[in-house]
Amino acid sequence: MKTYVIYNIVAEICSHIIKNCEEDFFVKYSCVSKEERTRSRDIIKENIPSLFKGEEIVKITQENLDNELIRHIEALISKLIFLKDYYCLISLAQTLDEALSLLLLSEIHGFEQESFTTVLNTNRETTGIGLLPRCSCVWERKRRLSHCYNRMDNFMYHFLIMENTILGELVDKHIFLKPDIFPNFREKKALKIAATPLSIKRDHKFIYLSDEKVQYVSLEYFEKEYEHTNKLILKKILIAGENECDIAVFPEIMANPETESYIVDKIKKLSSSEQKKLPSFIILPSLFEGKSNTVTVINNKGNIIAKQKKQNPFREYYKGDNYLEEIIPSMVVNIFHYEGIGRIAVLICKDFLTTKYLEQLMRCFKLTLIIVPSFSTGSYDFVQSFDLCAHDDCNVVWINTCAAVEDGKENNFKHIGYVRKRISRYDDESQKLCEMASCSGFTKGLCNEDCIFFETMGMV
Repeated sequence: MKTYVIYNIVAEICSHIIKNCEEDFFVKYSCVSKEERTRSRDIIKENIPSLFKGEEIVKITQENLDNELIRHIEALISKLIFLKDYYCLISLAQTLDEALSLLLLSEIHGFEQESFTTVLNTNRETTGIGLLPRCSCVWERKRRLSHCYNRMDNFMYHFLIMENTILGELVDKHIFLKPDIFPNFREKKALKIAATPLSIKRDHKFIYLSDEKVQYVSLEYFEKEYEHTNKLILKKILIAGENECDIAVFPEIMANPETESYIVDKIKKLSSSEQKKLPSFIILPSLFEGKSNTVTVINNKGNIIAKQKKQNPFREYYKGDNYLEEIIPSMVVNIFHYEGIGRIAVLICKDFLTTKYLEQLMRCFKLTLIIVPSFSTGSYDFVQSFDLCAHDDCNVVWINTCAAVEDGKENNFKHIGYVRKRISRYDDESQKLCEMASCSGFTKGLCNEDCIFFETMGMV
């Protein structure tokens, strides 16, 4: 039997509960009584006896997923919906969540072999629910968000439940990273990240223009600087590799039209042993070109994993007027999944500062790591948004560039980047916000282009 059949059933249960139960239902169910739990379990055991062996929930596999099991589940769902027994219905969803845990792990292994995947269920359009295996995260609390959101997915641990009403017009693209992409993490349960502001030197200039109604700011790169910039980016990748980093992060718009091909070509020419020493998840500087601002993510073999476009244009105040970044949002958001790390997203500068957009992604995908490449005149607004993520057990890496400095705003660049990470309640509070300080020559306009920062985040 096709596994999507059972996933469709789970999506239907979740959809029915979400559409018919008020928030107060989830508040009360979070403190459901022992008597009610026993009643619900007895009903499920009586109607679907093959789901239990004694008091233990039986794991559903390809071998024991048959028509009889499906008939019993569907019959019970119909009965519970008719009776409006939502307590038992959500208990059934939880039972299936646990029963399908091994099957979901095998789905992860299958997805890792694909360039990207769609959701498990085929009825997303009719139910408004998308389901995926939920990768665990070593710094995420099991009951994440249960104290601040009253939602269906507070009670499901093996499924990632994505509600279309939260996703809105966004198009989600899911990439389950191969196990060998973070070999150090598998051993140490910790992720080492390198971030660099790259340079104080700009290899581009801003262009200000307008149509009949709106004023825009665009970008033009200096071709004569391409070689220097690209060599510097490669140098930083090699340094990150020498320091055994898993991820390398660069700022916004500090690439050029030749950066991607240059870096990919150089990495592909390395020997296999040399490639293995590089970070296996490299977020290149974004490129502003053709009304898009795009980050390319590559691995240590020089293969492109994904391209993430900026969705929310920034507004620049220039000579007494406001100018809007001339980009056309693609509405596609890439979510990277990895067992033990959870779900990673790249939010380019203004995307991270747009609170509605940030919360939309956080709530829909339960993000555990956000990487923020930036070209900004200061860090204040970004630091304010960090706590929104910490509240949700989501770590953040933000890297700016000294090239963004403007006259009179040098004091805004005391720190050029931060890592905001969840720590244990017993850890030193100072460890939760790791600062990347600008160099001593920065205020004098001096830059030897050697700044690179390292930080590790791991199990809590």
